[in-house]
Amino acid sequence: MLTPRQKCLALLALCLTLFAPIPAHAAVAGPPAGQAAGPAAGPATGPAAAQAAGQAAGPAAAQAAAPAAGRNPVVFVHGYNADPGVWGSLREDLRADGYADSELFSFGYDTHQSVNEVLSGRLAAYVDDVRRQTGAARVDLVGHSFGSLVSRWYVKYGGGAATVDHWVSLAGPNHGTSTAWACALWDQACRDMTPGSYVVKNLASGDETPGAVKYATFWSDCDEVVNPDSSVPLAGALNTQVGCLKHNDLLGDDVTSAGVRAFLRS
Repeated sequence: MLTPRQKCLALLALCLTLFAPIPAHAAVAGPPAGQAAGPAAGPATGPAAAQAAGQAAGPAAAQAAAPAAGRNPVVFVHGYNADPGVWGSLREDLRADGYADSELFSFGYDTHQSVNEVLSGRLAAYVDDVRRQTGAARVDLVGHSFGSLVSRWYVKYGGGAATVDHWVSLAGPNHGTSTAWACALWDQACRDMTPGSYVVKNLASGDETPGAVKYATFWSDCDEVVNPDSSVPLAGALNTQVGCLKHNDLLGDDVTSAGVRAFLRS
């Protein structure tokens, strides 16, 4: 039997293992000069701050190419301890489908802050900037892991139901994950991800998929971070089980990418 000290050490090891920073896609350029590369960086000040994820430089470039008819700009929301570079593979696939860089935006933010008090509001401001730059009435949101909670709160409580067309969650702890207890003592975002947290309870109350937004989730039955795996699917969403993939492998999986792109076309 483990002693109390051994249990504490085990929890710390679990936290360091499961919530280690996700490496950026190798083909993606680094962040703009003066901006930190990791989650300790401050929140993005607007879509132009996300050029590190491969987007064309400058707001003027985004204004120059309006979204194709019937297609929305896509805003990616990365997960805990990550940065916009994790979207390299999916961005490449969308470009191959005909999206321009000026239609693809990556929201960068400090992942250690509160979903409801800080981050959803910053995402709302970012989406408003994207809409101003592109002239689009609505955007599509694609979130990974913790980013699913940030984007869901924006949709449900921050006015996003009027500005979001498609919402996608990859491996999102939508009903909480027990692994987040490993860092909940000192980290607000981890507390927000725990089962029964203020954020999780309020997102689950009433309608889990409100408004006219189209919702989709993609989940794995081998996810080592989201526990239980059944935390990801939402009532009223298109829920897709993608096989036995690790938590971060959904970001580069071809089958998952194809499913996301088909959903965005729906």
